[in-house]
Amino acid sequence: MKVETFTIACETRGDGDTIDLTAELSNVLSRSGVADGVAVLFIGGSTAGLTTIEYEPGVIEDLKEVLESVAPSDRDWRHHQRWGDHNGHSHIRSALVGPSISVPFVDGSLALGTWQQVVLIDFDERPRRRDVLVQLIGA
Repeated sequence: MKVETFTIACETRGDGDTIDLTAELSNVLSRSGVADGVAVLFIGGSTAGLTTIEYEPGVIEDLKEVLESVAPSDRDWRHHQRWGDHNGHSHIRSALVGPSISVPFVDGSLALGTWQQVVLIDFDERPRRRDVLVQLIGA
């Protein structure tokens, strides 16, 4: 059993910016020398999330609309009242999507579906640098 740890750094625009991590994750896997196992990705912070989606503009906009309807940005969240900032919706969206994802890999290739990409979504209302921790566990 081998564990290799990497970081994928991203500069985001905030406000639902969705970044396709798939190519960089594949690159990390290629460099690792690990052939079979699982990639565990984790984003530190409470206003971003990781998931899989078909990375195309229509689906990305649809997801933004759904998240806006579930956790509206213009609501007066208790978080705003307590801290004086206006990103309460970002924390809720992050909690719904989640901070981590696991992706199996076989023979050095990610076991993703044809139209499935691994994405980072930054829900905060401002641009940020995000570091995604990647641990490859396998042989």
